[in-house]
Formats: sequence, structure tokens, C-alpha cells
Amino acid sequence: MTDPLPSADPITVYLVDDHDVVRKGLRFYLNARPEITIVGEAGDALTAVAGVVAEVPDVVLMDLVLPLRLGTPASDQGGIQATRQIRQASPHTQVVVLTSYAQDELIFAAIKAGALSYLLKDADASTVLDAIQAASRGEVVLHPRIARRLMLEVSTPTKPHDPTSDLTPRELEVLQLIAQGRSNAEIAAELVVTERTVKAHVSNLLSKLHLSDRTQAAVFAWREGIVEREE
Repeated sequence: MTDPLPSADPITVYLVDDHDVVRKGLRFYLNARPEITIVGEAGDALTAVAGVVAEVPDVVLMDLVLPLRLGTPASDQGGIQATRQIRQASPHTQVVVLTSYAQDELIFAAIKAGALSYLLKDADASTVLDAIQAASRGEVVLHPRIARRLMLEVSTPTKPHDPTSDLTPRELEVLQLIAQGRSNAEIAAELVVTERTVKAHVSNLLSKLHLSDRTQAAVFAWREGIVEREE
């Protein structure tokens, strides 16, 4: 690891982790480095986004499993949402994920949200410091396990995407009934659920398929062969 030139401006860093002891440990280590300045910290996604917008740090160290706001349970979407909003609101700021989790869905969601680097919490302190310095230059640092997962993903031949793969079985059933011309009341009677539940399923499947209304949903189902159009 090469120390920066004495004339270099300090790298400003914002810490995001819902465990106070983790933030204290990071702050203690990083504050001892003259090339690093801690400009803030947060334990939830909402506070993190507001703090980053106010401080515009060079780098955010981001845990992924966070409460969306103070007083709410931790969610694996907390850090993903915070990363996405931070990158949108402060493009200058680079996000370095520092988490205990290496599940594929989190790795790819974090990178898609705009995270530059992805470290696991078993990384030593010098690796974290290296990642911060690299991020300030726009360079990527990945934990070896994460790098392997990404390489496997890139090297695996892609399969044609099934546009209905994100639908639940019940949403797919509702889509089929929409394509058959059934009303919400008729679908509710068929599935033995309330009309309110049917409306929720319709809203969800339209959102997942990026469609605007029931007519588009019916056309989609016919086009994709989910149901055969009655002549």
C-alpha cells in the first residue's frame, strides 16, 4: 500500500452501518490516518442519504442490511436503496459496500444500484483502507469471493429471459384470467379471494411486466403464449 503525497487533499468518508460498535471501530481506525477525514455516519438508509447529500463525501462505506429509517427492522433492501439514492443525488460520491453477506442477489443488486466496490467484513483494516483510496480514484476493489461470483456470472452463457419469471404463481394465474377477459369480480370468485386482493395482484404484475393497463397485460399474455386468444 502506497501512502498518498502529503499535499493530497484528505479523502472524505461517510460511514453507514446499523451496528454502533462497527462504526466506532471504523472511525477509530480511519481517524488515525491523515489521508482520511470522517465527515459523518448513519445507522439507517434515510439518515445516510440525507447525510451524504449534505456532506457530499468522496466515499461511503455502506453496510447492506440496514433499517430503511430509524426504529424500523433491518432489511436487505436498506443498503441497496441507500446506494441507489446516493449515486443519483451525489454522483461524485463512490459507494464501497462493506457487509457480511455474499448472496448473489445482494451482490448484483448492489452493483446495479451503483456500488463501485464490494468487501466482506472479514477483510482486514488495510484492505478497507485500500478500497477507500481506490474508490476515491474511481477504481474497483472486490473481495476475492465476490470477484469469483462476478466472473462466473460473466462467463456463464446467458439464457433467454422469461418475462414472467418474476411473477408469483398467483400473479401468473391472475394474468391468465385477465387474458381470458375476466373482470376483477370474476377473478375474485374464481380464486376465492377478495376483489381488493385481485387489484393488488393486478397492480403488482403490471409493475413487474412494465405494462400500463389490463389491455396491455392481455395482449402480452397472448403474445407470449401464456394463454391462447379465443377467436
